[in-house]
Amino acid sequence: MAQYTKVVPGSTHGELEAKPLITDPDDPLAPVALRSPQRPKRSELVSQGPLEKAYLFWIVGASCDGCTIAISGATHPRVEDLLTGRVPGLPRIELVHTVLSVESGPEWTENLRLAAEGRLDAPYLIFWEGSIMDETVSGEYGYWMGLGEDRADGRQITSLEWLDRLAPGAAAVLSIGTCACWGGIPAAAGNPTNAMGVMDHLGKDYRSALGLPVINIPGCSPVGDNITETAAAALLFLNGLAPLPEFDELGRPAWLFTETVHRHCPRAGYYEEGVFAHSYGDKECLVELGCWGPIVQCNIAERGIVDGHGGCMNMGGICIGCTMPGFPDKFSPIYERPPGALLSTNTNRVMGGFIRRMRQLSQTDKMRSARWHDSRDLPSGWGRYKTQPVGAERLIHRLYSRKQHSHEGGR
Repeated sequence: MAQYTKVVPGSTHGELEAKPLITDPDDPLAPVALRSPQRPKRSELVSQGPLEKAYLFWIVGASCDGCTIAISGATHPRVEDLLTGRVPGLPRIELVHTVLSVESGPEWTENLRLAAEGRLDAPYLIFWEGSIMDETVSGEYGYWMGLGEDRADGRQITSLEWLDRLAPGAAAVLSIGTCACWGGIPAAAGNPTNAMGVMDHLGKDYRSALGLPVINIPGCSPVGDNITETAAAALLFLNGLAPLPEFDELGRPAWLFTETVHRHCPRAGYYEEGVFAHSYGDKECLVELGCWGPIVQCNIAERGIVDGHGGCMNMGGICIGCTMPGFPDKFSPIYERPPGALLSTNTNRVMGGFIRRMRQLSQTDKMRSARWHDSRDLPSGWGRYKTQPVGAERLIHRLYSRKQHSHEGGR
């Protein structure tokens, strides 16, 4: 297994050696891997499967912690329900997270060491947040992302080394967020770190202990419910209560990332009719302002960002393509109209303009009840002008109605 760091010459290690590791399972600051076996088991009505619990190692690379914030807002299921084991059929989750864990320092990394040595009492999953930075270009004694020290000699252990140690024995490895999936912003052209996604580092031939390739849940940040829903599906499979869900050729949950943003965008109807926003705050389609929604695969327009609310286009923002492998380089400059929009929007202005006017004609007719058909005025006191169609418009309505009701013999 690769070691990406060396002991710095002249460094002292006595202070770390002098501090004993907390191993009392009754001590709340001891590693959760030692405390967890002492916890009472759940009732069979809740567990419903062979696994009573599973460990989840949330390891961070080059990240802004936005994915951690995103999952904290998940509601289907909620993180607290996973941690307390309240979801029937799912094993209780023992979370090992740099921010949310109770233990810290050597006690925290002891959980990773026990997992790497196969000494846990339950299977474990790896959730990786952030890009992987290439530690082979970090210098002789340098490192990009450190995560604890080797208690034997004080050598800094990197996040990447822990991934290499833990990945072969993991039940599943999930890349959380675009940085973890494809490299994201830290992997943009010209970066000095040779940043990449988990899939790039582990390779296409990687398989977890259960035979699964890397699972990718992209987004910057991803929808929290996408994370917990995929995790729940994987846990049901792990528990033997459901088949393995469908993933696409990039390892994304197929039921979440097959459709484009545009197909479920609340502004898509304006695109079809060739009506586009001129500035932010307008209600029409945002493609002319730089929106990439027609080609980007993401479900945020229909699902929202937190509990069905919010989301880019729902709140007036454009889609910048943050779930796609080509982000950010292939979607820059951001906030400028995509080159392809010149053809598509102008085509839609012509065709959509004609369709829009035809629909307006039909709408005018359908806005009048049969009782008002021959009346020039509406019986509404709110009417400010005559709405009875005349001339060519009236003729079109008659021909349309005759065709519509031709099989009924109506007029």
